[in-house]
Amino acid sequence: MNRLRRYKKYSFIPIDIVCMVLAYLFTLLLRCDNGIPKEFMDVAQNTVAVANVFVVICMLIGRGYDNLWKYSSIKDYMKTMVILGIATILLLILKVCFPAPFITVKIILFSNFIGTIMIVGSRICARVVLSLTDFPNRKDAGERTLIIGSGSAAKLLIDDIQRSNVQQYYVVGLIDDNPEKIGRYIGAHKVLGDRKSIVAVCQHHKIEVIIIAIPSAHPVEMQKLITICSETGCKVKLMPSIDRMISDEKAVSSIRDVEIEDLLERDPILLDNDSLQSQISGKTVMVTGGGGSIGSELCRQIAKYNPGKLIVLDCYENNAYDLQQELRYQYPELSLDTIIASVRDEKRLHELFEHYRPQLVFHAAAHKHVPLMEKSPQEAIKNNVFGTWNTVHAAHQYGVEKFVLISTDKAVNPTNVMGATKRICEMITQAMQPVSQTDFVAVRFGNVLGSNGSVIPLFKRQLKHGGPLTVTHKDITRYFMTIPEAAQLVLQAASFAHGGEIFVLDMGRPVRIYDLAEKLIRLSGYTPNKDIKIHVTGLRPGEKLYEELLMAEEGLTNTSHNKIFIGQPLGCEYQSLSHQLDELKEVLWNSDADMVKRAVAKIVDTYSPDLDCDKQKA
Repeated sequence: MNRLRRYKKYSFIPIDIVCMVLAYLFTLLLRCDNGIPKEFMDVAQNTVAVANVFVVICMLIGRGYDNLWKYSSIKDYMKTMVILGIATILLLILKVCFPAPFITVKIILFSNFIGTIMIVGSRICARVVLSLTDFPNRKDAGERTLIIGSGSAAKLLIDDIQRSNVQQYYVVGLIDDNPEKIGRYIGAHKVLGDRKSIVAVCQHHKIEVIIIAIPSAHPVEMQKLITICSETGCKVKLMPSIDRMISDEKAVSSIRDVEIEDLLERDPILLDNDSLQSQISGKTVMVTGGGGSIGSELCRQIAKYNPGKLIVLDCYENNAYDLQQELRYQYPELSLDTIIASVRDEKRLHELFEHYRPQLVFHAAAHKHVPLMEKSPQEAIKNNVFGTWNTVHAAHQYGVEKFVLISTDKAVNPTNVMGATKRICEMITQAMQPVSQTDFVAVRFGNVLGSNGSVIPLFKRQLKHGGPLTVTHKDITRYFMTIPEAAQLVLQAASFAHGGEIFVLDMGRPVRIYDLAEKLIRLSGYTPNKDIKIHVTGLRPGEKLYEELLMAEEGLTNTSHNKIFIGQPLGCEYQSLSHQLDELKEVLWNSDADMVKRAVAKIVDTYSPDLDCDKQKA
């Protein structure tokens, strides 16, 4: 069987011979009204035989029989025509060298022209017949699919769907905003209308899946299309870039579900790569909490700018190990050290700073889960506050050029321990600035989509299990940013730092969490609160209905980047803050959570703690 498959490609040789015989016979019959004279028959037969020999030899040498005609293109047909043209030239040379009566140059040219048409036509017929065998039976045709877009990506997708052995999609038609394409056909599929027709087309044709095949669309334009598609009740999927599809070899396998990130109206973030290159290239950079969501993305971004050495510091070995393997694979020339250590361990920190002498430090190590820290405020203080205190002093003592604290919008008028501890961290960096040569800055932003513990992974897990999706309040809103966005803007903000600033990132508009839950359900092909329930659980301890990025007394100053602003530095006196932190450290030995929260409130006067004793009185 394998041998038969190997020689299957030569099945076109007899077809080519028949085509050439018929071509010459047709030409000779046109030439001779009363039939071909017997005296010329031998010459004609010899000429046809020689022509076939030249055709077959040229096709073999030119690998004209190696094409898979089921997947042929215009380029393949052109190649066949060129090979047959060479065979014609060789036959004409032979005719000049060995003149034969009756068989003229015109007969050879016309016969080979007809033969070429017939041979190429046989390939086209083969492609059509083989393609027809790919069309699925209507019983198992797959999900009824509407493709948005009719460009090269859509054509690539349709071809791959037809070739696929697994009949997952049955393409019903296409959508395109170009009025000249509406009503026309892309292959066998009709362009049914523009984006305004999507909902009506889906209802009329009973569409089950929509695939948006416009990988080059602007993010805002893509968001508008997704919003329209979410009104249809169909599952919505996206095609990645053409380069990604080519690398994955199959367009169908590269199709992905719509993510909530796709719904954020985001213009692409433009970075000043020259300033980042000069800031990072050749320098020793340390990232604390380097295995976490933000820390690991910071490391990925930093690695692009050729640091002299990158030090990933984390207390959790699994994440640090995974990141280490990823960076070593992607950047084999990168000088990378992965250190397992805790920022709580002051002695160990000083040993590391003395050994590596980092020039840039990005401090991302922190406990960040609001409900968990409400139950364990002592741990939040130990890790966030005193971990930052230890790292800041090590940076000061060993001459770090810039120290960048990763902060949060929850530090503004905090209602929970986590936010209050991050506000103290900001105060520590501002208090250190006047007494140190190091530039201490903080970068404040909101929730990061896809980070550990964020709402989107929770929603996806709940949806996978059939719901319900849990929301703490129907009106709760949050600012959102993707992990790469956050990391890139942190690096850019660091390049603007002169010391003492709190950089505030433009997070766009706040997003209603309940709306996110509804969209995620619809985009998965379900109806909210019918197929998948949304359960409102009530606000958790310390949770706000909305977050703020700026305190009332902080004013904003523009930077050269349209998404980065500077909050007015607030005076924090080092000796006073140091004394307050000493008192806070003594309280930590007390296991009473309410007492710890009250001690934090003495330092952060905008903190409104949620106390258990107050609940008991109520």
